Amino acid sequence: MPLDPLRPAPLVEQAAARLRAHIADGEWAVGTKLPGETALAKALGVGRSTVREALRALAGAGLVRARQGAGVFVIATEPLEDWPTRLRRSAVADVYEVRMMIEVQAVRLAAARRTDADITAIQAALEARRAAGALDDDQFVRADIALHAAVVAAAHNTVLDDLFAEFVPVLHRGLVDLVTLLDLRAKEPDCGDRSHTALVTAVVAGDAEVAGRVLDEELRNTLALITAS
Repeated sequence: MPLDPLRPAPLVEQAAARLRAHIADGEWAVGTKLPGETALAKALGVGRSTVREALRALAGAGLVRARQGAGVFVIATEPLEDWPTRLRRSAVADVYEVRMMIEVQAVRLAAARRTDADITAIQAALEARRAAGALDDDQFVRADIALHAAVVAAAHNTVLDDLFAEFVPVLHRGLVDLVTLLDLRAKEPDCGDRSHTALVTAVVAGDAEVAGRVLDEELRNTLALITAS
């Protein structure tokens, strides 16, 4: 397919899309050296700076790579998925298993590192979770996740904070579905209050082993419901 001139619009995006189509269609196979910037600019009817930005976008997607003094070469026919996209496509059970491995260690750190400000925030989040028992499933799950996020934040590790934040959209969707499907709050609107209270108590007391054990049991119980539903 010829590289026809582009119509007015975001030119970098159009140029990147046109080049990406050539790669996806197999016209430029893996290992192929792309035409030079001047040739591409002429074929697309744009400036070299537009081509340069388009190639940068393709490199960021993992499709091409520039080799010093040699040119730009195709290294893949499909773009890499970023981490949030991959998580959104993952089964909630898979995400939950990883959550268990990360968050149990996070609460142990939280018990050892929590400050007075952290304790205040965690206790407030626990009360908010209890109050959310009178609200709908969506709001209750949000309050539940907010409590867990407050505990993770008390570990004072920004990587843990970021990882947990990446899990939140998948966890929220999966937990709302679970609570609604199994009607878990029919008899106990603030279901899980006992285990969450025990978790907060352990973190506040600085008991890392108990905090880890309580959370591990809670998450395992929830994972069992997820895999059985």
